[in-house]
Amino acid sequence: MKVKYLALIGVAALLVFTGCPRPAENRLVVWSFTDEIENMIIMHNVGEALGMEIAYSLTPTDQFPDRLSPALMAGGAVAPDVFALESAFVRQFIEYGPDLLLDLTDLYNEVRGRVLRYPVEVASVGGRVFGMSWQATPGAMFFRRSLAIRYLGTDDPAVVQQYFANWNTFLGTARSISEQSEGGTVVVSSLGDLNFPFLASRAQPWVVNGRLHIDPMMVEYLHMVRYLRDNGFEGRVGQWSEGWFAGMRGDLADEAGNPVGVFAYFLPTWGLHFVLAQNAPLTSGDWAMIPGPASWFWGGTWLAAYAGTRHPEAAREFIRLLTLDETNLERWARETGDFLNHMDVVNRIVDDFSLPFLGGQNHYAAFLEPARGIDGGLIQGTDQAIQALFLEAVEQYANAEATMEAALAMFREQVAAQLGIN
Repeated sequence: MKVKYLALIGVAALLVFTGCPRPAENRLVVWSFTDEIENMIIMHNVGEALGMEIAYSLTPTDQFPDRLSPALMAGGAVAPDVFALESAFVRQFIEYGPDLLLDLTDLYNEVRGRVLRYPVEVASVGGRVFGMSWQATPGAMFFRRSLAIRYLGTDDPAVVQQYFANWNTFLGTARSISEQSEGGTVVVSSLGDLNFPFLASRAQPWVVNGRLHIDPMMVEYLHMVRYLRDNGFEGRVGQWSEGWFAGMRGDLADEAGNPVGVFAYFLPTWGLHFVLAQNAPLTSGDWAMIPGPASWFWGGTWLAAYAGTRHPEAAREFIRLLTLDETNLERWARETGDFLNHMDVVNRIVDDFSLPFLGGQNHYAAFLEPARGIDGGLIQGTDQAIQALFLEAVEQYANAEATMEAALAMFREQVAAQLGIN
């Protein structure tokens, strides 16, 4: 397959993938924020398979929604035929349904019952499916084997899971670790690690019947972060800060310079490969993973198509080749280690993985249990904005800068003022 660099359009890099030159009317325009799509186009020879030229455009994630939204609204030749959607903004577009998006229910029906439930739920409206994903991004709890042996007497994941099976046992184990280490080891380095697990533990989403709903689990989250902070069971650093990464390496220290051990991190599939393993090479082999207290996910990419595309069948086939074709998926998983959404392929390859970083543990198999328990119906288009405001309330309450009642009142007022949701 020939890959020809065409131009830079603002911040969007445009590439054309083609087997041979083709007229513009035989061109499928694909927009993305991740180079995964580009790599799949090349690996799977998608241009050749479709008999079309693929005009692929890459835009940075933080700028992608602002580029995509007006293009779809304008329609016509301005809109891309196929585009990627990230978990942070996927519902903002999916909720338009057939007004903007091509119905992909027929693709889903080909694999109904053979793919994980939650990615389909995230991309569905009114019982119809408008996006498909090749992957799932379940989260897990990654713990230091040496610390588990020291404080729990074992590093066997099945036994360690019993100490963190729910949030009550999580708290009890956090206290035990702190007491045994005389405050020298914390259960997590950052309170932010608990955000997605608690969000996934809710019974209802943020907006119910048009009104703001604060699920009881989010109140429990507030209790949890304050308890961990007040008792010194967490490392008092923010996610993505230098202290957060230092804890992975075993280099975290408190304000007095005393070393602080970090027992565990909550991370998704990509967090294992691209965050933990990359930032903690010297602790390789001293990690293992368990489901932890909740099933949750963080991140992920979906593919959708513009409802007015001139090439609806080619758009569907493009999405099928990247998200459903079993030969392509197996090749992709073996090349990248990406955790797949297609259970037939997962079951075929799941026993073939062993990760030295996890002391030889099969991470692929370990992700299966939490992946099956995720509820994709909790995700809404307003989530990103609402959760950002809620985290401000969390920070205030954790730092004892406001009572719980005051923090929640501030949260409600901000949601009403900024989003018009009461």
